[in-house]
Amino acid sequence: MEPISPQTRIGWIGLGVMGCSMCGHLRAAGYSVTAHTRTASKAKPLIEQGAVWADDAAGVVEASDIVFTMLGYPEDVQAVYLGERGLLQAARPETVLVDMTTSQPALAMEIAGRGERSAITVIDAPVSGGDIGAQNATLSIMLGGPEEVCRQLWPLWELMGQKIVYQGTAGMGQHTKMVNQTLIASGMVGLCEALLYGYRAGLDLDTVLESVSSGAAGSWSLSNLAPRILRGDFKPGFFVHHFIKDMGIALGEARRMQISLPGLALAEQLYVALAAQGHQNSGTQALQLALAQLSGIDWNARDVQEGDKSTEE
Repeated sequence: MEPISPQTRIGWIGLGVMGCSMCGHLRAAGYSVTAHTRTASKAKPLIEQGAVWADDAAGVVEASDIVFTMLGYPEDVQAVYLGERGLLQAARPETVLVDMTTSQPALAMEIAGRGERSAITVIDAPVSGGDIGAQNATLSIMLGGPEEVCRQLWPLWELMGQKIVYQGTAGMGQHTKMVNQTLIASGMVGLCEALLYGYRAGLDLDTVLESVSSGAAGSWSLSNLAPRILRGDFKPGFFVHHFIKDMGIALGEARRMQISLPGLALAEQLYVALAAQGHQNSGTQALQLALAQLSGIDWNARDVQEGDKSTEE
């Protein structure tokens, strides 16, 4: 591929909770952007910044040197990359395609292999950091694919993320994201259980967080999501239904590798229960509601009783 320059043409497909902010950073840096997303209204902020709308994936890649995708599910990735008028069908040789969706490692390897046969480079680059990381360009980006090309794209990675690490060949970025999601899944169960314990013990939970957030129990989730839970803020930084998808991928890979992950399996079942209670479009911190219900606690009523009126808006 040609070195990254101000003339490099960027394509972007998928402008959801994170994708819009990530693409916005590239546009704000002066790169020309051609964009497409399933719900056209979500592209409005970028169009107002000067991005160009394309009617489909083929239209994006025909106008771009590098195309980024940030989609929902592996079946979306398969359709956009391998479907009729998909990226691999429409891309010119030497085009670089970057999938930042959390998806299946095997699918990432398949797409990369097909691309290689047509002189198209495909990189899997899933991210962690949620809506806050996307907005602040502080994401962790996990790279899988040809190392030389991944290094050439460093100026673009740095516009979106703060921690960028090359993990290996195609699919290794996705495997690393599965490690990340496994860590988060069990950690969220522990976080929510700890807040329930503190509440029932009569502790002031904001004061508790002052003590535990900077100690050995500290984590990104504790610092960023626990305060949202205490405010009764369950809006999505990362959707419950997407997290269930991710845990399913990780458990499928675990079965293939013949390893037992009982903590992850338990977390998945708790999140499935949360979705069944109507919270599939809430943020992952809404697990607090399902666990509180198991103990007969109405967490939102607790917020009101303690004088936090944010849930009444």
